[in-house]
Amino acid sequence: MNIERRLGPPPAKRGSLSGETCPDIFELSDGRFAIIGTEATEALDAELPPDASRGEDERIVVISRETLIRAKADIPDA
Repeated sequence: MNIERRLGPPPAKRGSLSGETCPDIFELSDGRFAIIGTEATEALDAELPPDASRGEDERIVVISRETLIRAKADIPDA
């Protein structure tokens, strides 16, 4: 598994002051996606709707709305 490409512009082009640490979305070589975001499992786990769950090895992360919206053009339809 490798990172194939970033979806959306890099953090510096989204206003990150350091240009390095900021939410990010990457497409992986196996077709999955990797997300860099703020860990929020404890805060949001009890808020999941009844038809949603997460495995023990899964975490809930939060990214900014801008990060996802600006990545939208790079997200494949299929």
